Amino acid sequence: MHDTEFLQQLHDDIGIAQQLLELIQAEFAALGERDLAHLDQILSAKLPLLSQLDQHGRQRSQRLLSLQLTADLAGLQQLAAQSALGAELLTRSDELGTLLEQCQSANLRNGRLIRANQSTVGSVLGILRGNETPSLYDSRGSTARIAHQRPLSQA
Repeated sequence: MHDTEFLQQLHDDIGIAQQLLELIQAEFAALGERDLAHLDQILSAKLPLLSQLDQHGRQRSQRLLSLQLTADLAGLQQLAAQSALGAELLTRSDELGTLLEQCQSANLRNGRLIRANQSTVGSVLGILRGNETPSLYDSRGSTARIAHQRPLSQA
């Protein structure tokens, strides 16, 4: 892989990462709306993008290792120092890194929303099944537990 190919792959990965970020943002909206069909479509679109980013990252790492450089930022900086395209390589690498950090942050946000939704659904199911007694308020405004709760299906 020549420097121009390395740079082109970074450009391609920037486009892929931008698409991925858009999908993650759409996923957040679909999670909020609980639109499972749309979530399934988003997941189907995300998987090939993630696979491509992984594959390209491995290729770049192998390229750096084949040049007797480390497969990290220091290795890329050494490659950039030897290349006429060095400044642009570093700029595009930083841009890709920033986009991937944004993807990770948005993905973590989506994960928190998923866990909150799971907890809510679990609590509602527990109440419906009669396994969990909801806290109610008594005449003084403090929480009181009902002594015996029948499942909603038996009420």
